[in-house]
Amino acid sequence: MRVLAIDCALDACAAAVFDSDSGAIIASETRLMARGHAEALMPLIARVMDNAEIEFKELDRIAVTVGPGSFTGLRVGISAARGIALAAAKPAVGLTTLAALAAPHIANDDTVPVVVAIDARHDHVYMQVFSGNGRSLLAPRVAPLREAARAAASGRARIVGSAAGLVAASWPRGEPPPALVDQRGVPEIAWIARLGAAALDAEAPPKPLYLRAPDAQPQLAARLPRR
Repeated sequence: MRVLAIDCALDACAAAVFDSDSGAIIASETRLMARGHAEALMPLIARVMDNAEIEFKELDRIAVTVGPGSFTGLRVGISAARGIALAAAKPAVGLTTLAALAAPHIANDDTVPVVVAIDARHDHVYMQVFSGNGRSLLAPRVAPLREAARAAASGRARIVGSAAGLVAASWPRGEPPPALVDQRGVPEIAWIARLGAAALDAEAPPKPLYLRAPDAQPQLAARLPRR
């Protein structure tokens, strides 16, 4: 299976082509950026496809991160994935940034839980707890830092994500320290591609996982009444 993976949910714009038969990443590119995903993504995908030396019609699946993350980045990535899937008549599958961040740690050691914590600002995090074998112990949610720290401390888990350091700093007194603190801010595109190849459900189009409303809200009070 050949999978095109796309990610611009957080502070990066990335794409990769993965061949599951050989287990190899054929081509990939990652650009760290907080803004400008809309302008950067399609040229980046074109370069990756050129380097992989395959056509879109030769792909078997498109995988894309669906959040949580940047509202704009999610829309850009999902729109690109769905558009390519429609044009190439291929299925598309959505993957969470939480699962993608946890994946390399679960692959490395299946005995210690993994708590993924992405900075959601205002002393809150997007979080999910996985068992060592990858089973979800706590569903994706927005939680206060202290709640995330208590969840991590209950199993002396590994913490990964942009808010990993913040969670560790809020660690409950008297509890054993975390087994690992990995403050990487974005998932590896190679793992998104591998998860995309392994995903079972590629029937429904990918949809954004926001977890909370956007900070910017329309000024309803300023609207003129309709006649």
